[in-house]
Amino acid sequence: MGNSRSQAGQNFCSQFLPEEQAEIDRLFDALSSETHGSDTSPRSFSLKALKNHVGEALPPEMVTRLHDGMRRVDLTGKAKGPSDNVSQEQFTVSMSRLLKGNSEEKSLVILKMISATEGPVKAREVQKFTEDLVGSVVHVLSYRQMLRGWTQKRGPGPPARVQALAGQLFSEMDTQGGEKLPGPQQLDRECDRAMIEAWVFRAPLVATFLSVVIHRGFLLLRSPLDLAALVPERHVDQERVFESILDVPSVIYINAHLRRELRQRWRLLFSSELHGHSFAQLCGRITHRGPCVLLLEDHDGQVFGGFASCSWEVKPQFQGDDTCFLFSILPRMAVYTSTGYNDHYMYLNHGQQTIPNGLGMGGQHGYFGLWVDVDFGKGHSKAKPRCTTYNSPQLSAQENFSFEKMEVWAVGDAAGSQQAKSNKSILDVDPEAQALLEISGRSRHSEGLRDIPEAE
Repeated sequence: MGNSRSQAGQNFCSQFLPEEQAEIDRLFDALSSETHGSDTSPRSFSLKALKNHVGEALPPEMVTRLHDGMRRVDLTGKAKGPSDNVSQEQFTVSMSRLLKGNSEEKSLVILKMISATEGPVKAREVQKFTEDLVGSVVHVLSYRQMLRGWTQKRGPGPPARVQALAGQLFSEMDTQGGEKLPGPQQLDRECDRAMIEAWVFRAPLVATFLSVVIHRGFLLLRSPLDLAALVPERHVDQERVFESILDVPSVIYINAHLRRELRQRWRLLFSSELHGHSFAQLCGRITHRGPCVLLLEDHDGQVFGGFASCSWEVKPQFQGDDTCFLFSILPRMAVYTSTGYNDHYMYLNHGQQTIPNGLGMGGQHGYFGLWVDVDFGKGHSKAKPRCTTYNSPQLSAQENFSFEKMEVWAVGDAAGSQQAKSNKSILDVDPEAQALLEISGRSRHSEGLRDIPEAE
């Protein structure tokens, strides 16, 4: 069998370990047997055979794209035109490029998956491919029951957040000359192989998503990808049904921007749905809990938030470091990182008379990039033209906004977060309650009976 392969096929086979190549060969044998039966002619497999093998694990349009990408691989360099079936060498070369190849090799197959024409493709074709790819990842993880506790929001038409994540990935594509043209003008631009290669290199989630689609869709090879680093495990203490503001595409996107050691699991600390519309509850549940992600959905349906790189503390000073960031999920996905202009990364205060009480990230007092007021349910996002700390635009639909839904998730190892459940009294995190106690002339009977909390 090996002697019948072309030199091109042999070169690409070398990228697989022997046991991996044996599995590739077994899958090809199964696919080609369905196409040819006992026929002894040069073996290949059809689109129908591939669809039968994959079943409902992948959307039909992605199976067609994968089949097209494989059958259009030109092993001879003569470009006689693709056949309707995929040969063994084409299958091996395609899998090798997509799973083991560098950005250049991946881009060769991606171009074939996008269009049958030789040469550049239209940007709108790349956009449609990206939407199909993101949708296929969500589909296959759901079908294989690998969502790790998260749910995918359902509704008519393409999910808005699938389109938002696809739009973010597509935005990583540089048009010729680095220009960013609006709307239809940008979509009519041509993208050549070098641009696709640069895009795959610049947007690593593209290659990651292709790997997920093949490994989980075909059930082929043991994936080197740690799925937990892509989709964190979701922990909610409450047994009642809880529908998060987050869904699979938005979790994947935010998680990809966290430090690797924080990507394994997310644990709910606060939800306005479960714990009430109370700033005191918010403070009591999120302080001293380690790094966390907070997000809100305003009354106009826009979803946005921020990543706090260290524990929140109630105090009148700014806190945090330059690994904090703000982000938006809807209407578009984007992350906004530190500019270095100032250190106003995080702010949490309660019960003060002369300085603002609330939670803020970026900007300055009265002009935060993201602000949640002590009058819970109100906030602002001020940025004219941009937030000085994070270079973020206005995240909410209205500069001064109202919201019903807010969530805060601890990220990383739950053991580290458990320190949050130290023996802290609500008096430690609620200066207002402490002040009221002192005004009334009562002493803190627990004072001196508890260990002094360690500094974080």
